[in-house]
Amino acid sequence: MKKPPQDLSSLLHLSGSFPELAEKAELINNLNYHVKQVLIGPVADQLHVANLRQGVLVIETTSAAWAARVNFQKPKLLRQLQAETLPMLTAIEVKINPRLAKVERHQTVNQSKISAQSAKHIEALADNVEGSLGVKLKRLAALASRNRQND
Repeated sequence: MKKPPQDLSSLLHLSGSFPELAEKAELINNLNYHVKQVLIGPVADQLHVANLRQGVLVIETTSAAWAARVNFQKPKLLRQLQAETLPMLTAIEVKINPRLAKVERHQTVNQSKISAQSAKHIEALADNVEGSLGVKLKRLAALASRNRQND
């Protein structure tokens, strides 16, 4: 008979380097939360805490412009983090990581369909309208008829 699967949290806290990694990941996650509480506004959405090594907090931003804004607020952030969370913090380093930028590339596909009834009404209207509008309405009605035939 197979052994039942173990809980991941118990595996992380057993032995080896996993407990240290889990602890550091939790620390970085908490620091990320605190940094975003101090640097409120749009700048908070453009950064995250990447690392903490030898008393230096590494913050990554999406662009040089956001890095400049964080650097401007660095002394205040350092003082506040030292007072509230990390007294051993000595410096803050800001790095640029363009991969942090959340690019939403979604194509909008027009899912609209013209019903047969609507196509008939458009075609009837096109027969009574002259000029370029009448031509465009006839093309629209013809397109609706073709789309229905393809479905």
